[in-house]
Amino acid sequence: MEKNRTIFYRWYGPALLAGFLLTLTFPTFNIFPLAWVALVPLLLFLYDSDRKTSFKAGFLFGVIYFFGTTYWIYHSINKYGNFSFIPSLFIVLLLCLYLSLYPALFSYLYSSFIKRMDIPSLFLAPVLWTTLEFFRSYALSGFPWSSLGYSQYLFQPLIQIADITGVYGVSFLIVAVNGALTDALLMKRKHKERPLASFLPTYSGLILLALTLVMSFVYGFYRLYQHREGHAVKVAVIQGNIEQDKKWDPSYQQSVLSTFRDISFAAAQEAPHLIVWPETSAPFLFGDDKELTSQLLSFEQQLNSYLLFGSVLLRNTETVKGYTNSAVLLDKNGNITYIYDKIHLVPFGEYVPLKPLLFFVNTLGAGIGDYVPGNSYIKAVTPFGSFGTLICYEIIFPGLVRKFFVRGGDFMVTITNDAWFGTTQGPYQHFSMAVFRAIENRKPVVRAANTGISGFIDSNGRIIGKTELFRRTYMVKEIRTDATVSPYTKYGDIFSYLNIVCFLLLLVGKRK
Repeated sequence: MEKNRTIFYRWYGPALLAGFLLTLTFPTFNIFPLAWVALVPLLLFLYDSDRKTSFKAGFLFGVIYFFGTTYWIYHSINKYGNFSFIPSLFIVLLLCLYLSLYPALFSYLYSSFIKRMDIPSLFLAPVLWTTLEFFRSYALSGFPWSSLGYSQYLFQPLIQIADITGVYGVSFLIVAVNGALTDALLMKRKHKERPLASFLPTYSGLILLALTLVMSFVYGFYRLYQHREGHAVKVAVIQGNIEQDKKWDPSYQQSVLSTFRDISFAAAQEAPHLIVWPETSAPFLFGDDKELTSQLLSFEQQLNSYLLFGSVLLRNTETVKGYTNSAVLLDKNGNITYIYDKIHLVPFGEYVPLKPLLFFVNTLGAGIGDYVPGNSYIKAVTPFGSFGTLICYEIIFPGLVRKFFVRGGDFMVTITNDAWFGTTQGPYQHFSMAVFRAIENRKPVVRAANTGISGFIDSNGRIIGKTELFRRTYMVKEIRTDATVSPYTKYGDIFSYLNIVCFLLLLVGKRK
């Protein structure tokens, strides 16, 4: 038994270590410098391993990495999905087992290519990793959570390149540095066996990587201190801190509405242009419940500000029919000037995919399911600027967010309800990902969350204000709009597509 344990740690200890180190780079640990060295133990191990062992090691690494960064999903399944603690953890583990297939495939391919094709790790590893990370972001509805680049949301000078490459460019650089360190360690081991000239591609790669990092920092500081055209807009975010299990109770409707009304009146004393309530903050079907709708419209006319709020709507248009998770904008006179219907719905939360096959999970979406998606990337147009609205986890999809701003825009608003995840790391990670949407599109972000974290992020990704979790409060800040149409907004994921081309060339080259 002791011998087997020793063999396990000797063979798979590097994978365990790498997975553990990477979990420490994400909120709330935020030890982000670790990401630049965390993969080195795994890459060194893969160099000396066969493909079967590499696949196992990558899979084990993935289980540690993804469970460490997404364990908090159990909270909503456990508390609101009618599953006990152990089964809810098991469901999260099943998700992690799927996600772990991506680093397992990365490890398998890396082990296959690194010796046979003699490609330096600093080239090979980031191409493989970034391509698979991009695929994971879109496959099967997409799950871009825990993308490596997000670990660097506090590293402002470096992540400014995201307005060209998206978050995937930051992931690429992190893995490239890990690959370069791996190459350096391998060179030291192999220099007696091979002539110095054989290391020329590695030396050239190290120089190119160093230049790329220098250029990234120069570009980052340039963007951080660049003056860009824009104007000031004062916005208030309202954090009602409504208990999730009481939110839809009819006996609490007046209480919920009164809470948001009272906090909004307090915020209105600072004369904001716009007041923002969280996702589904109206505890009724707006437009269908005539009495409560009338109360809300009457209240809005007293604010002397525009009001954006989340609501469930019963829609019956040519393109959208059914219940939608929507954002509604009222002007100072209580007129509806804008409605956005959420496009990317949450699987198993707002709808059940493959419902005929997965009939047994219907109860997981009880009370929040059966929504239909919207289909229009519409922006609100107001006297103080235009903005797109992202609802809940739409903010984590770079390709979706950019579509709101390809023809310009001034800022973005995201409304959410992270009460599902309690005081776990989930709300902190969700907030941190909005930093990249601000940089990618050069648009300040206004975030209103039911229980937090609410706050403001400028167009350089700097957090200029945020609330604490589970506080009934509001925050008013002046944001500066940004008229920039960034390269990422204009051209999308070209950087990732180039990675995919290189990935395919590697596959073709291996077969020859």
